[in-house]
Amino acid sequence: MSLFEYDLVCIGSGPAGQRAAVQAAKLGRKVAVVEKRRAYGGVCVETGTIPSKTFREAIQAFLDFQRSAAQFGVRAPRRPDIQQLLARVSCVVQDELEKVRDQLERNEIELIHGHARFEDPNILNVQSEEGTRRITTDKVMLAVGTKPRVPPGIEVDGKTVITSDGVMGLKKLPRTMTVVGGGVIGVEYASMFANAGVQVTIVDQRPRPLGLLDPEIVDELVYQMRDRYVTFRGGEVVERIQVIENGSTKAVVELASGKHIVSDLVLFAAGRQAATSSLGLDIIGLETTDRGLIEVDEHYRTSIGHVFAAGDVIGHPALAATSSEQGRLAACHMFGVEAKPMPAHFPIGIYSMPEISMVGATEQQLTEDCVPYETGIARYREISRGQILGDDSGLLKLIFHRETGRLLGVHVIGTGATELVHVGQAVLGLEAGLEYFLETVFNYPTLAECYKVAAYQAANQIRAAQQLRRVA
Repeated sequence: MSLFEYDLVCIGSGPAGQRAAVQAAKLGRKVAVVEKRRAYGGVCVETGTIPSKTFREAIQAFLDFQRSAAQFGVRAPRRPDIQQLLARVSCVVQDELEKVRDQLERNEIELIHGHARFEDPNILNVQSEEGTRRITTDKVMLAVGTKPRVPPGIEVDGKTVITSDGVMGLKKLPRTMTVVGGGVIGVEYASMFANAGVQVTIVDQRPRPLGLLDPEIVDELVYQMRDRYVTFRGGEVVERIQVIENGSTKAVVELASGKHIVSDLVLFAAGRQAATSSLGLDIIGLETTDRGLIEVDEHYRTSIGHVFAAGDVIGHPALAATSSEQGRLAACHMFGVEAKPMPAHFPIGIYSMPEISMVGATEQQLTEDCVPYETGIARYREISRGQILGDDSGLLKLIFHRETGRLLGVHVIGTGATELVHVGQAVLGLEAGLEYFLETVFNYPTLAECYKVAAYQAANQIRAAQQLRRVA
């Protein structure tokens, strides 16, 4: 008979906690999930991935409506109604929340609502409006995710100054907006609001946004966002944000350089921190970084042997897809089930407008590692499907090893980028490359043809270089 009430308790029901709980339950273990938010699914479903991507698609649907109306001589509104956009978000979020709860209940996982805190390494106190419950468990999965990081001196009022958690609570669409932070979240929301007719300024300490991406892709994104009247203020530090009431409410962002930016709304998206401060980790001797992140080994085990962690709370790559897989692998390891590690090549999707995706290496990384490579680029305007879709600015970039022809990296910007990248991901995982794309037949007309066009360009350049070397 077990000494503990549960074999596993997952704190947090986002992708990592949900997947770990389901995997453990399918292994015949008694599992509970503790969630402090109003519903199960975590930040991913309630305020993060699902609502933000639905918001994006709602704006895209409005743009498509504008385009269709113009074709048929119908006058369409210049700007969408934010309540209509958020109504769509609300419907999708509610459906997703119900699906998460249903999946957990189908697998006979006990759902416990409240704030969990360690009493000792195997005892958790869960506090809710109904009181405090004391539960014991053999193993613990920490999957509490992250929350927006706001530096001291910045006051978030939820109306004029907000974080990404507050976007879905807006009552009206601003005319002007300042986004502090040129990372993934900041750029995604900046591009969304710009496409909804908002004049946006992005402020970031770094000279360029999205440093993890291939510079050529970033250049294309910046060009397209500037075409939507987005202003980039790189290399700038925010010193203070003031909210001024003078007939109307305005926010004044004061920069260290002396510049002042006045706007209707400020979105502070300059990083996130792990939501670990209330877990009582000091009680069990588990240390965190200055941003609350937890260090784990290759099996997602912390320095406390029976305590595991996965998802955003352990840092990079902090993607919903990778968090889910980390949760599954952690559950396998904690109960002695052999499992292969997560593949090195996983795609990164950025749901800006236009969307971006990549898998594998960038040119910069390969140059630093002295790897000989050649690139091939296909632009959507060269592809029939691109013309049909009306996307004349998208592109796909492939990077091949110059000697072996093996695919090293895939970078896409444009319509369907986060879907299109998976073709390259499969080829990358199979260690194939140039020959595959040159010999494969793709459906016509599709965006997948970009792979063939880009491969032909790279092959021609490799062949030309080889001929020159022979002549020399």
